[in-house]
Amino acid sequence: MEHPFMSAMAHSLCQQSLLVVRFNFEYMALIAATGKRRPPAKMPVLVAEFQHQLEAAASHWPGLSWFIGGKSMGGRVASMALNDCRAVAGVCIGYPFHPPKKYSDTRLQPLQDAEKAILIIQGTRDALGNQEEVSGYKLAASTQLLWLEDGDHDLKPRKKSGFSQQQHIVSAAQAIAQFCLA
Repeated sequence: MEHPFMSAMAHSLCQQSLLVVRFNFEYMALIAATGKRRPPAKMPVLVAEFQHQLEAAASHWPGLSWFIGGKSMGGRVASMALNDCRAVAGVCIGYPFHPPKKYSDTRLQPLQDAEKAILIIQGTRDALGNQEEVSGYKLAASTQLLWLEDGDHDLKPRKKSGFSQQQHIVSAAQAIAQFCLA
């Protein structure tokens, strides 16, 4: 949970007056505890774990409208859990539209089947789905895309772009707040 990007994003979201609840998937917690890399659990296990975490948070803070989301695989899992949980909408940052360099192996199904609104925030040069590639995908009408200029998978632009990763994180947080409070 101490990943610099996630910490900066959570801080920026809190600056937008949003409550942020974070968790590590069990396999990530094991990596942190043991220092040994391991593959993620299968998607159904991750989706169930995500839904369990949402229910735990909702029982702690009853009466709130919940938006779920995540970064990369966490966003993919959130998009897969969205239709069958109490959340009103979802947010994906750096959605992995395909594995690295496997452009035809797309992961579009949860975005095509979305019954609830999803906001995807993506860098224009994200190696897991850049603007040119994604513009050709058919997604559910409830799916919105926000492109951050020259951002990579972590929304980090090159220096020559004139942007900084922190600027993109703040822009993303502002867009998420606007999406959630609309």
